[in-house]
Amino acid sequence: MSNRENVNDEARPGPGRSTCPVACTLDVVGDHWTLLVIRDLLSGSKRYGDLLASKEHIPTNILAARLKRLEREGLLERVPYNEHPPRYDYRLTAKGRGLGRAIDALATWGLAHVAGTVRTMPSLDDLTSAG
Repeated sequence: MSNRENVNDEARPGPGRSTCPVACTLDVVGDHWTLLVIRDLLSGSKRYGDLLASKEHIPTNILAARLKRLEREGLLERVPYNEHPPRYDYRLTAKGRGLGRAIDALATWGLAHVAGTVRTMPSLDDLTSAG
């Protein structure tokens, strides 16, 4: 198998701007807000208001757009909890949880290299041992 072949049947169809897996991953999750939404979802399902209450103060229109994109990409699922008006819990899929190590690595790097940072989420090891 060449290194250009997809090794995962659930991969996005075709490369975006590049065949580089880093560039293609950034096409999905590389904006300012997406990894923060995934960070917040790593500890379990959340409702829209929970995500909106994040310390980073994501604007409502951006949150709604990111949730739709993450669902379209197969990284999260919406589970209804109220019919009228429609309300949803948001949960990471296995594909979305697969980003946990990357987010944990970013947090660890930030703690080591950015003065004044504090861990706001449990380490991935803590999350996996608790589950």
